[in-house]
Amino acid sequence: MKVVSAAEMRELDRTAIEDYGIPGVVLMENAGFQVVQVIRQMLPNVENKVVCVFSGKGNNGGDGFVVARHLYNLKADVKVFLLAKTEEISGDAKINMSIWENMGRKINIIDENYSFNDLRAVLAESELVIDAIFGTGFRGIPGPPAAGVIEMINHSGKPVVAVDIPSGLQADSGLVEGLCVRAACTVTFGLPKLGLVQEPGASYTGKLHVADISIPAFLYDKETLKRQLLTKELVCGWFQPRHPAANKGDYGRALIVAGSRGMTGAACLAAMSAARAGAGLVTLAVPSGLQKLVASKLTEIMTVDLPESPEQTIGSEALDVILTLAQRFDVIAIGPGITTHPETASLVRKVLPMLKIPCVLDADGLNCFAGYTEVFKLASAPLILTPHPGEMGRLTGNTTAEIQQRRLGITEKAAREWGVVLLLKGASTIIASPDSKVYINTTGNPGMATGGAGDVLTGIIAGLIAQGLNPFDAAGAGAYLHGLAGDLAVGQKGYRGLLAGDILDFLPDAIIETESN
Repeated sequence: MKVVSAAEMRELDRTAIEDYGIPGVVLMENAGFQVVQVIRQMLPNVENKVVCVFSGKGNNGGDGFVVARHLYNLKADVKVFLLAKTEEISGDAKINMSIWENMGRKINIIDENYSFNDLRAVLAESELVIDAIFGTGFRGIPGPPAAGVIEMINHSGKPVVAVDIPSGLQADSGLVEGLCVRAACTVTFGLPKLGLVQEPGASYTGKLHVADISIPAFLYDKETLKRQLLTKELVCGWFQPRHPAANKGDYGRALIVAGSRGMTGAACLAAMSAARAGAGLVTLAVPSGLQKLVASKLTEIMTVDLPESPEQTIGSEALDVILTLAQRFDVIAIGPGITTHPETASLVRKVLPMLKIPCVLDADGLNCFAGYTEVFKLASAPLILTPHPGEMGRLTGNTTAEIQQRRLGITEKAAREWGVVLLLKGASTIIASPDSKVYINTTGNPGMATGGAGDVLTGIIAGLIAQGLNPFDAAGAGAYLHGLAGDLAVGQKGYRGLLAGDILDFLPDAIIETESN
């Protein structure tokens, strides 16, 4: 499913209205009606139930008047509150406000003279709250009286249905700079907005419903809409069934270059994850003094020793060994547990431009390029970077907080400038391609914030590339499966007890679920 910015959605609305002749008031009617359908799922019998509708002065407020009218027709006790003067309402919103007034229904104007004690009493007796205060054009911090109303809604304890987007949430970034409505569910129109599927916005959105309001569906296929949500249907479509006569050579060879003294776990997790993701053959290359140790832990993985530094990291003399090895493989992953030892870091920076196969670069493999990102542009084969926000900050010169505030924009820009597939880990993992395409992932949970989880993801992506997925799709599918495995694991292990090995153990179940009809 495509996911859009506020501007992209406005252009879709404009096209439907001006090019296809669908009146804006029809789109507004459809939007309000779809909200009511969701409400009826939450509250099957609304008769005599008190429902509070809070409307602003824009089109979002107009949607609120449509919702109010339909609920009134269902015999709900609807109380409408307008956070503006009636003379400020115009266009399609005014049409629907006038219908409400023509029906003899009251509009409660909330301004500096309105008693919030009265509002508190009304909220106390209500069954449901409809938030139609601000729409997708909102930016900044809600001021009075909206801030006070939002605070009272959030403290009322009543379930809230947000119309298109929770009021106070910024549609493009998911940022919340002041007060914001915490919705039980959000009914958004046409396509999901970026802020609804990125944190912290996703936490304010509640359950997300995407409603059809009769915009011609083929408009959603426009090439200019380059961002997509990762879904089971999308990811499943990238997998090919296995031929009955297949052999291990048909599913690719993955080389994992990883590990150092005290960091063999990262190497083993990455290698096993590549195998569990379906790669036909996986080889783990580690510093020579560690080969026997990892070989004793891994029965399904081949191991190779690499020249090592005095500190048992990968040594500079490993350059030719890695390049010769890589000639026999379909993909290489570099980074888990290798450290940023000067000898190792120099080696990694030298080997990257010389590789002829796709490379997944993670963990300390990324940290080796802090201050050297120009080397990424020298890569002659596809390069997939998988940083967490801290690593991304070191690569870009930003703080972790700055990365988190502008996750999408920074990731898209860096992918274009460096010419790489860039996967920024975290809640709502973002995967950007050099040609500005983006996947946003919605699987995963806080329990996955545990050591080694990133190493599992590295292995999964490498394993998928080995089987023939293109690097961008492999990164997207890897993020989806990794998150889904974590979601399945947390059901048995809980958030606090979840380990990276649990994600690995549940990876086959995640693949089965994704491929099932």
